[in-house]
Amino acid sequence: MSQTQTSLYERLGRREGIERITRSILKNHLANPLIKTRYENSKDLARVERRVVEFFCAGAGGPETYTGSDMRATHRGMNVSEQEFVTVIDDVLAALEENGVDPPTRNEVLAILWSLKNEVIRV
Repeated sequence: MSQTQTSLYERLGRREGIERITRSILKNHLANPLIKTRYENSKDLARVERRVVEFFCAGAGGPETYTGSDMRATHRGMNVSEQEFVTVIDDVLAALEENGVDPPTRNEVLAILWSLKNEVIRV
């Protein structure tokens, strides 16, 4: 099956792969001096992780349902800067690479994340 015939969900390793990637993303965020306090100060980091897994799974074409708020509502009042947004994307791309995700699939995820920019920055 070619990449265009295989869903993004499948290429990311289904739920199990996305859970591993999400753990790597959060590890990267917690080690990143620019954004780590946003995650260290989270009241429920386990809930954040669950929502990220749901969002990633549902958005990648998996059968999971995302039960969180939309991106604009989730980030409203956080005043996320452009630099923080790019830093988050860099951490995600590093996690994808750490987990053996191939460059074309990483680029597809990058395009999806970049499309969310106006829903996250300074809302």
